[in-house]
Amino acid sequence: MRSALVTGAAGFIGSHIVDTLLERGWTVTGLDDLSTGRRSNLAAADEDLFELIEGDLRDKAALETAIEGIDVIFHHAAAISVPESVEHPARTTDVNCTGTAKLLEVARREGVDRVILASSAAVYGSDVEIPVSEETPTAPESPYALSKRYTEQLALQQAEQYELDAIVLRYFNVFGPRQDPEGEYAAVIPQFIQLMSDGQRPVIYGDGEQSRDFVHVDDVVAANIAAATADCDGEIFNVASGSRITINELVETLNEVLGTDLQPKYDEPRPGDVRHSQAAISKAQSMLGYSPQIEFQDGVQNTVELFK
Repeated sequence: MRSALVTGAAGFIGSHIVDTLLERGWTVTGLDDLSTGRRSNLAAADEDLFELIEGDLRDKAALETAIEGIDVIFHHAAAISVPESVEHPARTTDVNCTGTAKLLEVARREGVDRVILASSAAVYGSDVEIPVSEETPTAPESPYALSKRYTEQLALQQAEQYELDAIVLRYFNVFGPRQDPEGEYAAVIPQFIQLMSDGQRPVIYGDGEQSRDFVHVDDVVAANIAAATADCDGEIFNVASGSRITINELVETLNEVLGTDLQPKYDEPRPGDVRHSQAAISKAQSMLGYSPQIEFQDGVQNTVELFK
């Protein structure tokens, strides 16, 4: 029986990974400081096979306890908001860079086989041709994006220097059940679902013609599971749908699913936001066997139903 550590286990993506690993017979340890994660996200976890350690990624003692006896680490604990990183760069850098460095140090010392690192499409920046491939030069435009690029390089360097496999997954715009709709920096889909369900007009920063490659969390989980066993050490993969939707089209889709007719309000663009985002996913398809299964409309419908 294989064992896994999921950092950020009580969060949106991490909790879905925990559920799938347990369904497949893994023993799983979760590490989460519960600053944004919720215990309720792990309500379905089998207590015989799962243990949650409440602790900070930067706490070496917590890491040593969590990593002991672990085969594979799925690293999802992070400060993830681009606008928040612009306002508070020191915190984002500390959590993402220092935390990941400590994780990797303990992981190699404890003999972990593989680390799967969650990264972001934000590392590419905005001045790129789309769809963007993994070979595209990176140009981070926010402290968050810069921190993610650092953690990528650090993980791959550690893999070269020590007996520790590392694989980087660059997520595009992940959405689905359990994504937090609250707070100033909430992701756009859950935030819009909550507002429009309450009859309120959503706020779009910019003209709404900016586009995103939205990928359902179930497809992201599938990419992680594939990366746990694939023969692709030291590789970077885009994890996305391979298509893009404008924010105006997102509002139209939500109006259709919710049965509403709410027109958005428009505000000034936010600093650090990328204009267009779309991934080339052929590398993940060929090396991981990755194939997105959830169509955007179906994913939105599923998310709305579970939100309600």
